[in-house]
Amino acid sequence: MPAITPMLWFDKEAEEAARFYVSVFPNSKITTITRYGEAGPGAKGSVMTVNFELDGEPFTALNGGPLFKFNESVSYVIHCKDQAEVDRYWAKLVEGGGEHSQCGWLKDRFGLSWQVTPDVLLEFIADPDTAKQQRVMQAMMQMAKLDIAALRKAAAG
Repeated sequence: MPAITPMLWFDKEAEEAARFYVSVFPNSKITTITRYGEAGPGAKGSVMTVNFELDGEPFTALNGGPLFKFNESVSYVIHCKDQAEVDRYWAKLVEGGGEHSQCGWLKDRFGLSWQVTPDVLLEFIADPDTAKQQRVMQAMMQMAKLDIAALRKAAAG
């Protein structure tokens, strides 16, 4: 299978965003930074791309100009094992101007959408008990940041 790397388009914030993301996730690093040359289209010497890894997964950030913006049709899911992880990622990603949304979704200060999702939620909504699924979904729809204790309570009925 060929390698697939997400390419994130920024106006001029590719390096700032990559540095922020590698500070949020463990086992992460910037691997290379390329710069525009004489041919442009960016200013000579300015950052063109930043290649980085988030917990070993490759990403590329591009300074492509203001033409395109992020929207919620593409997001990244962070699978969390417990409430402490949910709380930590939620706080770090909204830091500096991010926005809370609903159902575990948020936008970071660069406008990129993230779903901070406890693994137990995925178990509950895949449960063969459809009544349990519906109770959990109903509870989740009332939340911004997901609350595992409240999801468990809803699952229990």
